[in-house]
Amino acid sequence: MDKDREAALRTRLEAELAALDAEDALGAAGQKTVELDQTSVGRLSRMDAMQGQAMAKATGVRRAQRRQRIAAAFARMDDGAFGYCAECGDEIAPARLDLDPTVPTCIGCAAG
Repeated sequence: MDKDREAALRTRLEAELAALDAEDALGAAGQKTVELDQTSVGRLSRMDAMQGQAMAKATGVRRAQRRQRIAAAFARMDDGAFGYCAECGDEIAPARLDLDPTVPTCIGCAAG
């Protein structure tokens, strides 16, 4: 893989990681325990709040998974394996990496 292209993808992943950190800070409020005080929140409103809490937790899990994929991509960059399929060793198509720089496999291995 071309070093300039790899450097550009690393910069893009670093920016995405910073955005994930910022989203974590914002999403923390949505994951707080829902108030049990029925006088301040009606039953349906409380159910909506609980649903919102569950959605915020699920979003946090997806952010953590994305963070792990980014860390794995950084490790492949550091090892010199970035841009090569983790399964067959062939080069991953540049267009595939442009779409998602964290993909560890070529399209052939991903499909089958």
